[in-house]
Amino acid sequence: METFLSSLVPIIKQAIMITSFVMVMMLIIEFLNVKSRGNWAKHLKNSPFLQLVFAAFMGVIPGCLGAYTVVSLYAHGIVKFAALVTVMIATSGDEAFVMFSVIPEAALWLNGIIFIIAILVGWLLMTFGKRFEFFCVPPGHMVIHEHEVEAAVIKPRSIWQNLKNMTFTRALLIGGIVLFLFALVSGVFGHDHASFSIVDGQIHKDLEAVGHHEIDWVKLTFIVISLVALFIFTLSSDHFLEEHLWGHVIKKHFLKILLWTLGALLLVNTLDQYYDVNVWISDNLWLILLAAVLIGIVPESGPHFIFIILFFQGMIPFSILLASSIVQDGHGALPLLAESRKSFFVMKAINVAVGLIAGGIGLFVGF
Repeated sequence: METFLSSLVPIIKQAIMITSFVMVMMLIIEFLNVKSRGNWAKHLKNSPFLQLVFAAFMGVIPGCLGAYTVVSLYAHGIVKFAALVTVMIATSGDEAFVMFSVIPEAALWLNGIIFIIAILVGWLLMTFGKRFEFFCVPPGHMVIHEHEVEAAVIKPRSIWQNLKNMTFTRALLIGGIVLFLFALVSGVFGHDHASFSIVDGQIHKDLEAVGHHEIDWVKLTFIVISLVALFIFTLSSDHFLEEHLWGHVIKKHFLKILLWTLGALLLVNTLDQYYDVNVWISDNLWLILLAAVLIGIVPESGPHFIFIILFFQGMIPFSILLASSIVQDGHGALPLLAESRKSFFVMKAINVAVGLIAGGIGLFVGF
């Protein structure tokens, strides 16, 4: 019990650090989304291969925005079912934010691999799966989760004007990011590096504390991204901060991500205290792979965090994390479930098959 309590404080600190970074990344993505809206989607309709590339690209963008976008285009009949499957293979939902915060190099490899797999599967469906187009929802159907388009969301006001007439929401966001920056700079939030290298088809992971003579690139990245967020908080309009950053991101995601991350860390730590988890997992990797794929069917962010934590702790190989990421799509597929249950279940069945094949091949070759 004493050992567990002694590890509780660093676990809580790590969960707060991960959640804070996830929030900062999501806020920046929301900012970029609002600034870059346009009529680009209409050009996709007449280019099937461009649909696949676009869908894969939207999928690897952290968060569920990319999946929502492609589902909306699919509901309007602009992109085909193959593009829908492509985006759902490529997306990892909100879990991508967590992966980029705790295993950044592995997350880059993962996104590169699933980007290629997603396009390949989409091309196969586009070429040989014409029958799946019957699952398309009626064109022009109601779009789910479409953000409003407002030209005045971000007004060209000066930073000084925003600070002079500061609202409670702006003060809260600025205060929060300043505290996070202080915790990073002062060392309250520490971070172990996860370094990865591919040798003979295997990804080797070494977790080691950063020495004083080395540059802590992860912490430096955290600081730079946090400064970008601080700039956004001071520059943006009150409407954008309150409706988009606070209403769309923080209120909907912060507590859920914090609790799931904390729960996953506590579960792994508790099991490690009483059982030789590494030995059991290494002896049952195929069962873990099956569990990862089955849990991936759940159209929700959160349950999949456990596989990120297990990989971060060195308990599962990269292939299982890959299979989990292929099948799960956060809650990006929820709008599709509302629009067309048949499309949802057919898409999930295809992704489960792809995840099992990719994860199985990876386990077989020791990847």
